[in-house]
Amino acid sequence: MQSEQKDIRFIIERQDGPDQATYTEEFTVPYRPNMNVISALMEIRRNPVNANGDKTTPINWDMNCLEEVCGACSMIINGKPRQSCTALVDKLEQPIRLAPMKTFPVIRDLQVDRQRMFDALKKVKAWVPIDGTYDLGPGPRMPENKRQWAYELSKCMTCGVCLEACPNVNDKSDFIGPAAISQVRLFNSHPTGAFHAEDRLEALMEDGGIMQCGNAQNCVEVCPKGIPLTTSIASMNRQTTLHSFKQFFGSDKGRTGSAVEA
Repeated sequence: MQSEQKDIRFIIERQDGPDQATYTEEFTVPYRPNMNVISALMEIRRNPVNANGDKTTPINWDMNCLEEVCGACSMIINGKPRQSCTALVDKLEQPIRLAPMKTFPVIRDLQVDRQRMFDALKKVKAWVPIDGTYDLGPGPRMPENKRQWAYELSKCMTCGVCLEACPNVNDKSDFIGPAAISQVRLFNSHPTGAFHAEDRLEALMEDGGIMQCGNAQNCVEVCPKGIPLTTSIASMNRQTTLHSFKQFFGSDKGRTGSAVEA
């Protein structure tokens, strides 16, 4: 059994810089009960000696909250993109193989640049604009049934796992990915955010938008928060289609029109 083993083997894909060649290095870490991948990486950083006994450089990776909230510690663990803070060593097959996500540019070792995701959020205006110069009061209330599913969408932590699993997100595509599409649904459902619903829909209709989704449904399978990404994509497909018809035939409705439906 896993708990009877004295050492844990790690095979880590490394890269010394963005333009450097990749290579693998093996490490052994003393086993402790309830150890996760992050704690093992910390052990390697504390004593950066590989399995051959050679002194090496510490492993680079991102982390922050260690509670599967920030999304920073995403990496490929035994071939699957996931959060390393919740990847328990006892539940992983050995040797444990770690690699950086391939969708994003590698900075060094397991650390990647997720700027692509944040640029996508800017493109679709994934926020509720408010005037912070004076007290606006409590704001409009949302019906409880809408608030409940909107809360599920708000769990997104821009970890990048859904983009890593999506075959349509790669270095030859400018597809914004499922996370940004789902955030459009979230902010278009907000009573104040709905005032800019058409702007977000039009962003989804541009190059790199929702039309580049191939409906592989990998995203919803790997999302660590269980966000209904495919449901959001279907909803946004419907809303962008209605919006395009409205643009073509003309409409005397206001800016929000029917674009804020769930």
